[in-house]
Amino acid sequence: MITRFAPSPTGPLHLGHALSAICAHDMARAAGGRFLLRIEDIDRQRSKREWEEAILHDLAWLGLTWDAPPMRQSDRMAAYDAALGDLWDRDLLYPCVCSRRDIVEALGAPQEGVEPVHGPDGPIYPGTCHPVSWAARGSRDGHHLRLSVRNVLRLLDGNAPPTFQETGLPGTGPVVTPWADYATTIGDIVLARRDFGTSYHLSVVLDDAAQGVTHVVRGVDLFDATRIHVLLQRLLGLPTPTYHHHALMRDGQGKRLAKRDDARSIASYRAAGWTPEALRDHLTRSLVAPD
Repeated sequence: MITRFAPSPTGPLHLGHALSAICAHDMARAAGGRFLLRIEDIDRQRSKREWEEAILHDLAWLGLTWDAPPMRQSDRMAAYDAALGDLWDRDLLYPCVCSRRDIVEALGAPQEGVEPVHGPDGPIYPGTCHPVSWAARGSRDGHHLRLSVRNVLRLLDGNAPPTFQETGLPGTGPVVTPWADYATTIGDIVLARRDFGTSYHLSVVLDDAAQGVTHVVRGVDLFDATRIHVLLQRLLGLPTPTYHHHALMRDGQGKRLAKRDDARSIASYRAAGWTPEALRDHLTRSLVAPD
Protein backbone atom coordinates (compact mmCIF):
# COMPACT_ATOMS: atom_id res chain seq x y z
CA MET A 1 0.00 0.00 0.00
CA ILE A 2 1.25 3.45 -0.95
CA THR A 3 -0.69 6.51 0.20
CA ARG A 4 0.09 10.21 -0.12
CA PHE A 5 -0.75 13.61 1.25
CA ALA A 6 -0.63 16.52 -1.21
CA PRO A 7 -0.98 19.97 0.40
CA SER A 8 -0.88 23.28 -1.45
CA PRO A 9 1.60 25.73 0.14
CA THR A 10 -0.76 28.68 -0.04
CA GLY A 11 -1.42 29.03 3.68
CA PRO A 12 -1.07 27.24 7.01
CA LEU A 13 -1.96 23.60 7.53
CA HIS A 14 -5.45 23.56 9.02
CA LEU A 15 -7.34 20.87 10.89
CA GLY A 16 -9.14 19.43 7.89
CA HIS A 17 -5.96 18.89 5.93
CA ALA A 18 -4.19 17.52 8.99
CA LEU A 19 -6.96 14.95 9.34
CA SER A 20 -6.42 13.80 5.74
CA ALA A 21 -2.69 13.52 6.30
CA ILE A 22 -3.17 11.48 9.48
CA CYS A 23 -5.68 9.16 7.81
CA ALA A 24 -3.37 8.50 4.85
CA HIS A 25 -0.30 8.11 7.07
CA ASP A 26 -1.92 5.77 9.58
CA MET A 27 -3.54 3.64 6.90
CA ALA A 28 -0.17 3.07 5.21
CA ARG A 29 1.62 2.36 8.47
CA ALA A 30 -1.06 -0.12 9.60
CA ALA A 31 -0.60 -2.03 6.34
CA GLY A 32 3.19 -1.93 6.45
CA GLY A 33 3.15 0.31 3.40
CA ARG A 34 4.62 3.66 2.39
CA PHE A 35 3.43 7.22 2.97
CA LEU A 36 4.52 9.92 0.53
CA LEU A 37 4.23 13.70 0.29
CA ARG A 38 3.59 15.88 -2.72
CA ILE A 39 3.66 19.67 -2.77
CA GLU A 40 0.91 20.93 -5.09
CA ASP A 41 2.40 24.28 -6.05
CA ILE A 42 1.11 24.80 -9.60
CA ASP A 43 -0.36 28.12 -8.45
CA ARG A 44 2.94 29.94 -8.58
CA GLN A 45 1.51 33.30 -7.46
CA ARG A 46 0.00 32.02 -4.22
CA SER A 47 2.45 29.21 -3.39
CA LYS A 48 5.21 30.21 -0.99
CA ARG A 49 8.25 28.26 0.13
CA GLU A 50 7.76 29.48 3.69
CA TRP A 51 4.28 27.91 3.74
CA GLU A 52 5.74 24.66 2.44
CA GLU A 53 8.33 24.64 5.23
CA ALA A 54 5.63 25.41 7.81
CA ILE A 55 3.45 22.54 6.56
CA LEU A 56 6.31 20.05 6.76
CA HIS A 57 7.09 21.26 10.29
CA ASP A 58 3.45 20.83 11.34
CA LEU A 59 3.29 17.31 9.90
CA ALA A 60 6.45 16.30 11.72
CA TRP A 61 5.11 17.81 14.96
CA LEU A 62 2.00 15.65 14.58
CA GLY A 63 4.27 12.59 14.46
CA LEU A 64 4.01 11.88 10.74
CA THR A 65 6.98 10.54 8.79
CA TRP A 66 7.30 10.11 5.04
CA ASP A 67 9.31 7.61 3.06
CA ALA A 68 10.81 9.76 0.28
CA PRO A 69 11.60 13.42 -0.35
CA PRO A 70 8.43 15.32 -1.26
CA MET A 71 7.53 15.54 -4.94
CA ARG A 72 6.99 19.11 -6.11
CA GLN A 73 4.54 19.80 -8.94
CA SER A 74 6.48 22.82 -10.14
CA ASP A 75 9.24 20.36 -11.13
CA ARG A 76 6.87 18.36 -13.32
CA MET A 77 5.57 20.86 -15.86
CA ALA A 78 7.19 18.92 -18.73
CA ALA A 79 5.21 15.80 -17.78
CA TYR A 80 1.96 17.76 -17.74
CA ASP A 81 2.74 19.38 -21.09
CA ALA A 82 3.52 15.99 -22.65
CA ALA A 83 0.15 14.60 -21.51
CA LEU A 84 -1.64 17.66 -22.87
CA GLY A 85 0.18 17.24 -26.16
CA ASP A 86 -0.94 13.62 -26.35
CA LEU A 87 -4.59 14.52 -25.71
CA TRP A 88 -4.40 17.43 -28.15
CA ASP A 89 -2.97 15.24 -30.92
CA ARG A 90 -5.86 12.83 -30.40
CA ASP A 91 -8.40 15.65 -30.88
CA LEU A 92 -9.58 15.47 -27.27
CA LEU A 93 -8.74 19.05 -26.25
CA TYR A 94 -9.75 22.44 -27.55
CA PRO A 95 -8.77 26.02 -26.64
CA CYS A 96 -11.19 28.11 -24.60
CA VAL A 97 -11.20 31.87 -24.06
CA CYS A 98 -14.23 32.02 -21.75
CA SER A 99 -13.85 33.64 -18.34
CA ARG A 100 -15.87 32.53 -15.33
CA ARG A 101 -18.08 35.55 -15.89
CA ASP A 102 -18.65 34.56 -19.52
CA ILE A 103 -19.83 31.13 -18.42
CA VAL A 104 -22.14 32.53 -15.76
CA GLU A 105 -23.66 34.94 -18.25
CA ALA A 106 -24.10 32.20 -20.87
CA LEU A 107 -25.98 30.14 -18.32
CA GLY A 108 -27.78 33.10 -16.77
CA ALA A 109 -31.14 32.57 -18.49
CA PRO A 110 -32.07 28.92 -17.95
CA GLN A 111 -34.99 27.74 -20.02
CA GLU A 112 -38.33 27.48 -18.25
CA GLY A 113 -36.76 28.40 -14.92
CA VAL A 114 -34.52 25.32 -14.76
CA GLU A 115 -31.32 26.06 -12.89
CA PRO A 116 -27.99 25.20 -14.60
CA VAL A 117 -26.55 21.80 -13.72
CA HIS A 118 -23.48 21.92 -11.49
CA GLY A 119 -20.69 19.36 -11.70
CA PRO A 120 -17.42 18.84 -9.81
CA ASP A 121 -16.01 22.06 -11.31
CA GLY A 122 -19.12 24.20 -10.99
CA PRO A 123 -21.72 24.95 -13.70
CA ILE A 124 -21.52 22.57 -16.68
CA TYR A 125 -19.69 24.40 -19.46
CA PRO A 126 -22.13 25.29 -22.27
CA GLY A 127 -19.68 24.46 -25.05
CA THR A 128 -19.25 28.03 -26.26
CA CYS A 129 -15.71 27.50 -27.59
CA HIS A 130 -16.11 23.91 -28.78
CA PRO A 131 -14.95 23.93 -32.41
CA VAL A 132 -17.49 23.22 -35.12
CA SER A 133 -14.68 22.29 -37.48
CA TRP A 134 -11.99 20.39 -35.62
CA ALA A 135 -9.38 21.22 -38.22
CA ALA A 136 -9.84 24.93 -37.41
CA ARG A 137 -9.59 24.78 -33.64
CA GLY A 138 -6.41 26.90 -33.60
CA SER A 139 -3.39 26.69 -31.31
CA ARG A 140 -3.27 25.28 -27.79
CA ASP A 141 -0.80 27.95 -26.67
CA GLY A 142 -1.99 30.84 -24.51
CA HIS A 143 -5.48 29.50 -23.83
CA HIS A 144 -7.38 27.40 -21.34
CA LEU A 145 -7.65 23.85 -22.67
CA ARG A 146 -10.88 21.89 -22.25
CA LEU A 147 -11.56 18.20 -22.65
CA SER A 148 -14.08 17.49 -25.40
CA VAL A 149 -16.48 15.05 -23.80
CA ARG A 150 -18.28 14.43 -27.09
CA ASN A 151 -14.99 13.34 -28.71
CA VAL A 152 -14.14 11.20 -25.68
CA LEU A 153 -17.50 9.44 -25.91
CA ARG A 154 -16.99 8.89 -29.62
CA LEU A 155 -13.52 7.43 -28.97
CA LEU A 156 -14.57 5.14 -26.14
CA ASP A 157 -18.01 4.16 -27.42
CA GLY A 158 -18.57 0.46 -26.71
CA ASN A 159 -16.02 0.31 -23.86
CA ALA A 160 -17.01 -0.36 -20.26
CA PRO A 161 -17.51 2.92 -18.37
CA PRO A 162 -14.86 4.10 -15.87
CA THR A 163 -15.04 2.38 -12.47
CA PHE A 164 -13.18 2.82 -9.21
CA GLN A 165 -13.19 1.03 -5.87
CA GLU A 166 -14.33 3.14 -2.92
CA THR A 167 -13.48 1.98 0.60
CA GLY A 168 -14.25 5.04 2.71
CA LEU A 169 -17.91 5.91 2.33
CA PRO A 170 -20.51 3.72 4.04
CA GLY A 171 -22.12 1.14 1.79
CA THR A 172 -19.88 1.75 -1.21
CA GLY A 173 -17.70 -0.55 -3.27
CA PRO A 174 -17.26 -0.35 -7.03
CA VAL A 175 -18.42 3.06 -8.29
CA VAL A 176 -19.43 3.18 -11.96
CA THR A 177 -20.13 6.37 -13.89
CA PRO A 178 -22.29 5.76 -17.00
CA TRP A 179 -20.91 7.37 -20.13
CA ALA A 180 -23.95 9.62 -20.49
CA ASP A 181 -23.21 11.21 -17.10
CA TYR A 182 -19.98 12.69 -18.40
CA ALA A 183 -21.93 14.86 -20.81
CA THR A 184 -24.80 15.75 -18.46
CA THR A 185 -23.18 16.09 -15.03
CA ILE A 186 -19.48 16.80 -15.70
CA GLY A 187 -19.03 18.43 -19.10
CA ASP A 188 -15.97 19.83 -20.83
CA ILE A 189 -13.66 20.40 -17.88
CA VAL A 190 -10.53 22.54 -17.99
CA LEU A 191 -7.36 20.44 -18.12
CA ALA A 192 -4.95 23.35 -18.43
CA ARG A 193 -5.40 26.90 -17.21
CA ARG A 194 -3.67 29.58 -19.20
CA ASP A 195 -1.89 30.94 -16.12
CA PHE A 196 -0.93 27.53 -14.65
CA GLY A 197 -0.06 25.41 -17.69
CA THR A 198 -1.99 22.51 -16.15
CA SER A 199 -4.91 21.90 -13.80
CA TYR A 200 -5.57 20.10 -10.54
CA HIS A 201 -7.37 17.26 -12.32
CA LEU A 202 -4.59 16.57 -14.81
CA SER A 203 -1.66 16.97 -12.44
CA VAL A 204 -3.12 14.88 -9.61
CA VAL A 205 -3.73 11.95 -11.98
CA LEU A 206 -0.23 12.09 -13.46
CA ASP A 207 1.41 12.59 -10.07
CA ASP A 208 -0.39 9.69 -8.38
CA ALA A 209 0.77 7.42 -11.18
CA ALA A 210 4.34 8.75 -11.04
CA GLN A 211 4.49 8.15 -7.27
CA GLY A 212 2.96 4.68 -7.56
CA VAL A 213 0.08 5.58 -5.25
CA THR A 214 -2.18 2.57 -4.69
CA HIS A 215 -4.71 4.16 -2.30
CA VAL A 216 -5.83 7.79 -2.57
CA VAL A 217 -7.06 9.02 0.82
CA ARG A 218 -8.86 12.37 0.84
CA GLY A 219 -12.02 14.18 1.97
CA VAL A 220 -15.48 13.32 0.71
CA ASP A 221 -15.68 16.76 -0.91
CA LEU A 222 -13.49 15.34 -3.70
CA PHE A 223 -15.60 12.24 -4.29
CA ASP A 224 -17.32 13.64 -7.39
CA ALA A 225 -13.99 14.75 -8.87
CA THR A 226 -12.88 11.11 -8.82
CA ARG A 227 -15.16 10.50 -11.81
CA ILE A 228 -12.98 12.92 -13.76
CA HIS A 229 -9.79 11.32 -12.56
CA VAL A 230 -10.69 7.77 -13.52
CA LEU A 231 -11.65 8.98 -17.01
CA LEU A 232 -8.28 10.68 -17.41
CA GLN A 233 -6.56 7.52 -16.20
CA ARG A 234 -8.38 5.60 -18.91
CA LEU A 235 -7.43 8.12 -21.60
CA LEU A 236 -3.77 8.30 -20.54
CA GLY A 237 -3.29 4.57 -19.94
CA LEU A 238 -2.64 4.99 -16.21
CA PRO A 239 -3.61 2.65 -13.36
CA THR A 240 -6.63 3.50 -11.22
CA PRO A 241 -5.87 3.46 -7.47
CA THR A 242 -8.32 2.47 -4.78
CA TYR A 243 -10.05 5.55 -3.34
CA HIS A 244 -10.86 6.18 0.32
CA HIS A 245 -12.93 9.33 0.94
CA HIS A 246 -13.25 10.20 4.60
CA ALA A 247 -15.74 12.43 6.40
CA LEU A 248 -15.03 16.15 6.75
CA MET A 249 -14.45 18.22 9.86
CA ARG A 250 -16.97 20.89 10.75
CA ASP A 251 -17.22 23.44 13.50
CA GLY A 252 -20.01 23.66 16.08
CA GLN A 253 -22.29 25.42 13.55
CA GLY A 254 -21.78 22.71 10.94
CA LYS A 255 -19.51 24.87 8.79
CA ARG A 256 -16.78 23.03 6.91
CA LEU A 257 -13.31 24.06 8.04
CA ALA A 258 -11.11 25.66 5.41
CA LYS A 259 -7.76 27.37 5.04
CA ARG A 260 -9.34 30.75 5.62
CA ASP A 261 -9.93 29.69 9.24
CA ASP A 262 -6.42 30.66 10.33
CA ALA A 263 -7.43 30.41 13.98
CA ARG A 264 -7.83 26.66 13.39
CA SER A 265 -4.35 26.18 11.97
CA ILE A 266 -2.11 23.53 13.49
CA ALA A 267 0.40 26.23 14.42
CA SER A 268 -2.21 28.09 16.46
CA TYR A 269 -3.08 24.98 18.45
CA ARG A 270 0.60 24.29 19.10
CA ALA A 271 1.13 27.87 20.24
CA ALA A 272 -1.84 27.48 22.61
CA GLY A 273 -0.13 24.56 24.35
CA TRP A 274 -1.85 21.58 22.73
CA THR A 275 0.10 18.36 22.46
CA PRO A 276 0.14 16.31 19.22
CA GLU A 277 -1.73 13.51 21.03
CA ALA A 278 -4.47 15.84 22.24
CA LEU A 279 -4.90 17.37 18.82
CA ARG A 280 -5.13 13.97 17.14
CA ASP A 281 -7.87 13.01 19.58
CA HIS A 282 -9.69 16.27 18.88
CA LEU A 283 -9.51 15.61 15.13
CA THR A 284 -11.09 12.17 15.34
CA ARG A 285 -13.86 13.38 17.67
CA SER A 286 -14.71 16.29 15.35
CA LEU A 287 -15.50 14.09 12.37
CA VAL A 288 -19.00 14.20 10.97
CA ALA A 289 -20.68 11.66 8.74
CA PRO A 290 -20.54 12.38 5.00
CA ASP A 291 -23.48 14.33 3.59
